[in-house]
Amino acid sequence: MDAFHQFADFQMDVLKEVGNIGAGHAATALSKLLDKPVDMLVPKVRVVGFEEIADSVGGAEQVVIAIFLRVEGETPGNLFFILTLESAKKLLRNMVGIEVVDDEHYSDMEISALNEIGNILAGSYLSSLADFTQLYMSPTVPSLAMDMAGAILSYGLLQFGQMGDHALLIDTKFLDGTEEVEGHFFLIPDPESFDKIFVALGVGNP
Repeated sequence: MDAFHQFADFQMDVLKEVGNIGAGHAATALSKLLDKPVDMLVPKVRVVGFEEIADSVGGAEQVVIAIFLRVEGETPGNLFFILTLESAKKLLRNMVGIEVVDDEHYSDMEISALNEIGNILAGSYLSSLADFTQLYMSPTVPSLAMDMAGAILSYGLLQFGQMGDHALLIDTKFLDGTEEVEGHFFLIPDPESFDKIFVALGVGNP
């Protein structure tokens, strides 16, 4: 992570551009999937410490829905797309036309729709980062969980092994009419992967 501290301004500009392009790709892909216009606001991009991830979505005890997967390739890591229960309901209602009636028990159709949206977002942002870095990154099949944020991150640690101590956070907002739906996209590269990404972006030392 030395590269991040040394080249913070330039690195963040590059990562913001990755986020912008990823949002554009995701909006296009979702529009085709849903056969309706989808607007995504310019995302906020920052690097946060691992301990800040749960805080970013309301705290470790906040119940959330998370789509998570493993990133394989030259820079392996873990990826989480996290929604509050309210955001998930808005997302399904406004974009897919599904009205959630039971916050605690999502139907197979609701889970499938959220998985598909999360998969498109993951693919869009990873594709943008891969294009910028010229590094090979491939997502595994996503899984979905509803639990406290801290428990989901702990499960991710058990499922995928050691995670890096920093995450790339992209706050994504969908716009449906005047209503915004916010999601949190976390890319947590393995410890040795973050510096590889920075070097590939030209902000580190080979």
